[in-house]
Amino acid sequence: MSKVSYLVFDVESVADGQLISQVRYPELGLSPKDAINAYQDELLENKGTTFIPHTYQVPTAVVIAKVSNDFELLDVVSLDEPLFRPHVITEHFWRGWEMYRRPVWVTFNGRSFDLPLMELAAFRYGIAVPEWFKSEGYRSPRHRYNLESHLDLQDVLTNFGAARCNGGLNLIAQMLGKPGKIGLSGERVQNEFDEGNTVAISDYCRCDVLDTYFVFLRTQVLLGAISIQQEREIIERAKDWIEKRTQESAAYRDYLESWRDWSNPWADRQEKEDE
Repeated sequence: MSKVSYLVFDVESVADGQLISQVRYPELGLSPKDAINAYQDELLENKGTTFIPHTYQVPTAVVIAKVSNDFELLDVVSLDEPLFRPHVITEHFWRGWEMYRRPVWVTFNGRSFDLPLMELAAFRYGIAVPEWFKSEGYRSPRHRYNLESHLDLQDVLTNFGAARCNGGLNLIAQMLGKPGKIGLSGERVQNEFDEGNTVAISDYCRCDVLDTYFVFLRTQVLLGAISIQQEREIIERAKDWIEKRTQESAAYRDYLESWRDWSNPWADRQEKEDE
């Protein structure tokens, strides 16, 4: 357990239709499904999106990559698969963080969505997380600029929101030759859930976590923690890890089918130097 220094994760969530009905349409007595549809119609008309705010959502899939202190991929797990019970997912999420001695959370845009959703889920289900919520000023785990507790890769690339990351993880991952969004999109998760396709949601989440992991590696190059050559070697080992597990999950097969090697602009120069 001491080997795990980083937990790279992603959350997929679905709307709590009963809560939406009670809070937004108390006089109408809408069914959970009708309440979700009504709220999505409002959002589409007013904001151009059907994505419901995280405060009305619960986790339906959380995938976590365990990463060592030298950035090696150790394991990838989907919490409470195949049952995907929101309260159990939440319990495993926070207890796992404690069990591995509070590694650094690594996300892409997790500061504004994934972690707030999991914090609110802990509140909803009565799960105590005192070490995460303790107040120590700028050293508090939840402090926005405390990268020793939560490294949001989007924050790194946008100077904590001073710039916008148009294109999101999909764009950043594809810069590195990685698949980016394949199959689903965040706005389609609710429909997949309604149709009972929970494993497909988990697989989509698993691919997002792999993208996030490889963006994490390049970020470590950017920060000077590893060289570009070290990154290439780690990536080859991670790819081999994925290839060995293609029979375990369709997500791994889909991911490798869309894999492209990063186009290294320094390769010709390095070859000439080696000559």
